[in-house]
Amino acid sequence: MSIWTRIFEAITALVQGESLATVFDRLRNPPESCPERTVAFTIAVIALGAKMAKADGEVTRNEVSAFRQVFHVPPEEEAHAARVFNLARQDVAGFDAYARKIRAMFQGDAAVLQDLLEGLFHISVADGHYHPREDAFLTEVAEIFGISDACFRAIRARHVPDAPKSPHDVLGIRPDATVEEARSAWKALVRENHPDRLVARGVPPEAVELAQDRLVAVNAAWEEIAAREAA
Repeated sequence: MSIWTRIFEAITALVQGESLATVFDRLRNPPESCPERTVAFTIAVIALGAKMAKADGEVTRNEVSAFRQVFHVPPEEEAHAARVFNLARQDVAGFDAYARKIRAMFQGDAAVLQDLLEGLFHISVADGHYHPREDAFLTEVAEIFGISDACFRAIRARHVPDAPKSPHDVLGIRPDATVEEARSAWKALVRENHPDRLVARGVPPEAVELAQDRLVAVNAAWEEIAAREAA
């Protein structure tokens, strides 16, 4: 059974008058390495992506293409993905309500919530612009998810070309961190972004590819800090 069939079954179970947020309650705390966790992750990104699309007032072809980079949607399954997107856009519930439900769904799992935020950032900059309203949207989502300011700045630095950044921002450490602290942060990020760990967290296989860009930025940041120390 494909993930999209499972998603279709999850949203079909909604009775008249129930919102998409009800799905988040029903999928609450799915165990690692199970199909339901990937279903939960996918629905969460679609739902928040739909809410974010309203932040800058326009859904562009680039943003749709970026979504397809995060999830491979077979032509015969596009209607299922579109239904989730439309349910989220039409739902009167605000994105903050969705974000709280999603945090509860994953029991505050910091790693998977950061993966979700990474996917949203990827979609937000796909049109070549990072709108101030998108920044406000993602900032609030990060706060609700319990993601620290340092972690948020690190994710933004990796995705937004003109965002203020330094190698320390990319690694999520203080500007005055020691080389040992930088090395420790670098190793932790490499370990957390190993493909096996992402799959276990419920990240769809297609989205695991996005972690390669993350690792490139992380490795480059560490190399810059190490080179400065060696100079």
